[in-house]
Amino acid sequence: MQSVPGAGCLLLCLLPAILGAQAGGEVKPRPPPCQQNLTKVSCRAAGLHSFPEDLPQGVKHLDLSHNLLQNLSEGCLPALGQLEHLDLRSNLLEAISGPALAQLPWLHSLLLGSNRLHQNYRDNAVAFSALRSIEVLDLSANGLESHMVGGFLSGLTALRVLHLPRNRLSQLPVGIFQGSPQLTELDLSNNYIMDIEEGAFEALRELAVLNLALNSLHCLSSFSLRQLQVLNLSHNALELFGWEEGRGPYLLQVLDLSHNRLLSFPQLPAAHRLVHLNLSHNSITSLDPGSHHPAQFVLRYEEMVSFSTSQSTAASLTRLAELDLSYNCLQLLPLLFFRAMSSLFTLSVAMNCLQNITMELLSRDGDRDSNGTAVWQEDAVLSVRSMDLHGNAIRALPHWFFDALPQLEAIDLGSNSLQPCGSDMGGQSGGGSPEAEPCTAFHSIPHLQHLSLRRNSLTQLPPHTFSRTPLLSLDLSENRGLAVPWAALEGLEHSLQQLWLRGNHMDNSRAEIPCLGELRVLDLSGNRLSLLPTGLFCSPLQTLDVSGNELPVLPEQALMGWTRSLRALCLAENPFQCCELGWLDALQAAGVQLPDLHRARCIHHSITNRTAPLSSRLPWLCPQPWAGSSVLVLAALLGVLLCAGCRVCRLRGQGVGILLPQPQTERVAEGGAAHSDTKV
Repeated sequence: MQSVPGAGCLLLCLLPAILGAQAGGEVKPRPPPCQQNLTKVSCRAAGLHSFPEDLPQGVKHLDLSHNLLQNLSEGCLPALGQLEHLDLRSNLLEAISGPALAQLPWLHSLLLGSNRLHQNYRDNAVAFSALRSIEVLDLSANGLESHMVGGFLSGLTALRVLHLPRNRLSQLPVGIFQGSPQLTELDLSNNYIMDIEEGAFEALRELAVLNLALNSLHCLSSFSLRQLQVLNLSHNALELFGWEEGRGPYLLQVLDLSHNRLLSFPQLPAAHRLVHLNLSHNSITSLDPGSHHPAQFVLRYEEMVSFSTSQSTAASLTRLAELDLSYNCLQLLPLLFFRAMSSLFTLSVAMNCLQNITMELLSRDGDRDSNGTAVWQEDAVLSVRSMDLHGNAIRALPHWFFDALPQLEAIDLGSNSLQPCGSDMGGQSGGGSPEAEPCTAFHSIPHLQHLSLRRNSLTQLPPHTFSRTPLLSLDLSENRGLAVPWAALEGLEHSLQQLWLRGNHMDNSRAEIPCLGELRVLDLSGNRLSLLPTGLFCSPLQTLDVSGNELPVLPEQALMGWTRSLRALCLAENPFQCCELGWLDALQAAGVQLPDLHRARCIHHSITNRTAPLSSRLPWLCPQPWAGSSVLVLAALLGVLLCAGCRVCRLRGQGVGILLPQPQTERVAEGGAAHSDTKV
């Protein structure tokens, strides 16, 4: 018999159906490619090559994204006269016909991102003229170039939101958006735009949100979009940003200039409504508005001569609430630069090259005392409540620093070279002694609640370091070899709720933590503790991390209190004893979450220090405890057996035989005849 080619493969394909039929069941039909209700239909990623048939007449929202559609023509489009939203993103669309779009008179939102509309851009642009009611249009990632875009927008007078990211735009010529004067939101990010001709946005009188991020812009010297509220220019190559003066104020509230090449703080003379300003990841070296640029830099931007530089850079930023200057090249931080920013709430100068914090760039003689020391002006306080100074080279804060920031609630001073002063040192730089290392006082700061001193090479906290400062959270992590004596945290007993001591390599003698009655979160991971500080036993902990230590057990005294409050415990990378895990049973019985239990192991000391997963310990390897009465009974039983053995041996030595019970078969064999004659 000759085999049929491919029969084996066919059999494998039909086998599930055959088995299902034999089992008395029918083959389940594939679920329909579309999910729908009266007004919404979703055929997302259904493998469609054409529009689905039998769509409800009243459908208003249709999702055909992530399919294989190649064209949109009149013949393949069903009657969808009430359709308002059409999603055709991530298809293979190359051609769209005008008559097809004309059948959608109520269409308000059309999403065509990630298609191939550049292939027939002239015909496609003509077809778009039928979209008289369109308000939202997504043309992202369609390979469109600058000269193609104007045709698509011609006649779209109702358009309010336009997305054009991830195309091939290299410039924005005059008139490109003239056909859509009602635009309020425009996304041009992730293109290759190097040039914006003057007047390119002139027709857009209603534009409020403009995204030009991820382009190749080098200079914006005549920015004149006064009605704009949000402007994103991040990830460009800007070296200069300037405003046009006169003709009223700007309405801009959010300005993102991060990830550029700015050399100085931008001139913003009329930004009276600016609330958020992001200048991070630039090359700003000074906040001095009068600092001079290199000669070659000035010559490249001669058109900026008309801009006034006499006005203070920050004088008009009275509504600014958030300023990000992180990842720049600042070496000096003059606090009076921010004096005019009366609404400034958050200030970040992290990851710079700061070594000193001063009042002004050039201190005046009138601001110094008789010893030549700068004196803070009492009326020059700042409104900042949250400050980030981590990642600098600050050795000490000026003694007037916290006086200048009376509303400060949170400050991150991580990754610097600060050393704290004790409350008995008077809070002066240098600890009151000219020969001493400079230190910073963190006590008696009335509103400070959150403080980070991680990675400052701290070795010792002096007594009462934070007294009369109502800290809620304190981070002292990654200070290798840090010693925390009992008196260091005194004064925080009734306020501190979160404490981080991670990665300090502290042994038992260096972690003397007092009773902190409000402590909820504690991180002791990455140390060398074999015992937990007893002062913690009174704390109502909710989250505790003791991973990466040298703990053999967790103390019962602590568990008695923690099982009522503890919610999560991290405990991996400790040498727990496998035969002393009663504490683990107590935690699990209390419902405490152990997120890293699968990584935790314990040691069986009885079998050459063999380790086992803590989650699947083997209790039979542990010696079982015996009660005293059981031991006595066992000893008595062994004694009886030994005495009986001795007696048997003695009787055998005297020639006395011992009659042992014999198997039944042997007894029958020996006395078989006598038993055979017995009658009943």
